[in-house]
Amino acid sequence: MKRAAPVAGSRDATVDLKNRIQERLIAELDPSIDIAQTAEVRATIQEMFETMLLEESIVLTRNEKRRLFESIVAEILGFGPLEQYLSMDGVTEIMVNGPKHIYIERGGKIQRVNVEFEDDDHLMRIIDRIVAPLGRRIDEGSPLVDARLPDGSRVNAVVPPISLNGPVLTIRLFSKIPYTVENIIEFGTVTPEAIEFLKACVIARLNVLISGGTGSGKTTMLNILSGFIPDGERIVTIENAAELQLRQDHVVTLESRTANVEGRGTVAIRDLVINSLRMRPDRIIVGEVRGGEALDMLQAMNTGHEGSMTTAHANTVRDVLSRLETMVLMAGTDLPHRAIREQISSAINLIVQVDRMRDGTRKITSISEIQGMEGDIITTSEIFRFEQTGIENGKVIGRLRPTGLRPKFMWKIQDAGIMLPPSIFGIGTRRGRN
Repeated sequence: MKRAAPVAGSRDATVDLKNRIQERLIAELDPSIDIAQTAEVRATIQEMFETMLLEESIVLTRNEKRRLFESIVAEILGFGPLEQYLSMDGVTEIMVNGPKHIYIERGGKIQRVNVEFEDDDHLMRIIDRIVAPLGRRIDEGSPLVDARLPDGSRVNAVVPPISLNGPVLTIRLFSKIPYTVENIIEFGTVTPEAIEFLKACVIARLNVLISGGTGSGKTTMLNILSGFIPDGERIVTIENAAELQLRQDHVVTLESRTANVEGRGTVAIRDLVINSLRMRPDRIIVGEVRGGEALDMLQAMNTGHEGSMTTAHANTVRDVLSRLETMVLMAGTDLPHRAIREQISSAINLIVQVDRMRDGTRKITSISEIQGMEGDIITTSEIFRFEQTGIENGKVIGRLRPTGLRPKFMWKIQDAGIMLPPSIFGIGTRRGRN
């Protein structure tokens, strides 16, 4: 009886054995089998796999056999070498810089992992498997694509000739179980006092903008705040790739669309925002504004769709106001700057600034009210501010504290029947002991 090279042995022998069995499995699988029925397909593959090992007199240890089988299943049903990291606890990002360089972000730190694709074609097959079910395509003619996995995780792929080091794949993973308020308080992202204030703002139908840099946790915070919307309200969500995981019953989810193979069929975020106004929404939630749709979002907030929310990329509260002004101009309007600022100041009530700290943790660093205009300047008032007190063992130490100021929109919260204690704003308590 001959013995094949074990999985732990020569890499070339292992790859050859895996490819040979995999090709035979694919050839012999019933073409009509429903791949979506994962458990049934997995059982079928295992039965065929065991038969092939016997027929070819291949002897492997139990661990070698298990690793080989899981690797083959990942290629047929999943995402190849990446499969193990998609379900690994604590992994928030997978970055593939060509077939031989794969990195993950875990616990806020980036590290290289000891797996790789065979070649560019192998990586391209996995990318195609991700984008094809969504009606997207990626090739030399369309070398950029945004997509999502079935669980909502965000995917971006870039291929040659745009990428010079082979196909590049980035996957932003989301928790299989959405983070709860208790989770983000435990993580130190926010304090119980601040979250009580934010909950009151959402219930009172204040318009909220969440600002932050890439990977700062804007979508997670939008999910948390959206969870405070009372049942019974009609919510329309608009995103480039559907990521929000709202638990309310009356939710309509819209997703933008890129052009098809013929270059037609584009549906932009702005088109969806305009259309959503005809869908009788109580609240509109836009995953992110990054262009001319900012104008339509502001107008929706100003014309009866109170309690709407969105996110935007910016490093500070002042930066996001400047960015909003620029995005409104991208809509092709010829509005004077003062008119745009008046739109912003009357539409948005609250800005929540979320930042990724140097230790990889995400924290709310500022909660600010937009108070109005003074001359040509939008005025803001900071209600909560993160105060860093030091660094211990590489961890940022600090707390989100009230500034002692009450927002001018408190009457709206009170009209909603919510009475917040003065202590939430640091009134009546010694500063620094909240």
